[in-house]
Amino acid sequence: MTPLRFVPYHELGELPNVIVDGGPTPSTRLTLSHWPGSPTPVDLLDDLSAQIAFRALGRPELFDGIEAVSNNHFDQDGLASVFALLEPAAASARRSLVIDVARAGDFGTFEQRDAIRIAFALAAFEDPERSPLDPAVLQGGYEEQCGRLYEALLPRFVQLLDEPDSFRPLWEREDAHLGESLDAIERGIVRIDEEPDIDLAVVTVPDDWAERMTTRFTVGRTDAVHPAAINQSTGCLRLLQVRGRQYRLECRYETWVMFRSRRVQPRPDLRVLAARLDELEGGARWRADPPGALTPVLRPDGDSTLAPGEFRSEVEAFLRSAPAAWDPYAAS
Repeated sequence: MTPLRFVPYHELGELPNVIVDGGPTPSTRLTLSHWPGSPTPVDLLDDLSAQIAFRALGRPELFDGIEAVSNNHFDQDGLASVFALLEPAAASARRSLVIDVARAGDFGTFEQRDAIRIAFALAAFEDPERSPLDPAVLQGGYEEQCGRLYEALLPRFVQLLDEPDSFRPLWEREDAHLGESLDAIERGIVRIDEEPDIDLAVVTVPDDWAERMTTRFTVGRTDAVHPAAINQSTGCLRLLQVRGRQYRLECRYETWVMFRSRRVQPRPDLRVLAARLDELEGGARWRADPPGALTPVLRPDGDSTLAPGEFRSEVEAFLRSAPAAWDPYAAS
């Protein structure tokens, strides 16, 4: 396999390239991505783009004539995939951890605790308020930032994998929140009830729990319970979170990609349920993302007047009857 070099996505031009974890350009010769509708060779498909990249290393003929590897966005799975193709020997020696970092970033689940700590650190590198990188890396438009992040973090990735404690200041705070959330679930302070027939987990959070900083992918947000603690504690891919009269229904990211390791129930259109809830609601208005969003969410714009039991009944009835509204294998 001819050695590849990383080239920022917006600088590829007519250069023959392989794209990982994103969409192809006109000059792309090979795509290795779990994205919906991706032209990835079917025999290479897997849950994560990093897994696909490792599979592709076993078929070096696929890379004939290709000079560059790139991606149109920066995240953990993208970095792991680019690293696998740029440094196949180093990546293969650390294969399970490289894939686990990708898994922690994309799916919020992990086999090794260090994997999600590394994922947290990578998110911190992209956060202008926490990043130890030269501030110039995170200036300009997203395309420029994305390219510079890959150029800055690819040389650091082996150290991240081998010495995660060296980056403790970047992950320690969020990891503590994750640990407290996992402990609360284990002790039943946060309760998870599953409805397997509709792939639903109902997560009940104490009313007085405050929201704290978290990340999903490399994006900052706030949550009372760390989202990775929930994802790690249930295999259900539809999550209903109840905290007092604050409700949130979410379809996990696994339902957006071309997931391979298990059957995934199709996404419904949560906007239909939002309209139904608006009819029942006495105060708040409901909003929902379209089914093609990365992780579509249904929530009210404030505290709902609906009792938790009534809301849950409406959600369950909807999920049992709603038609499929998203097919990642048919998307383009």
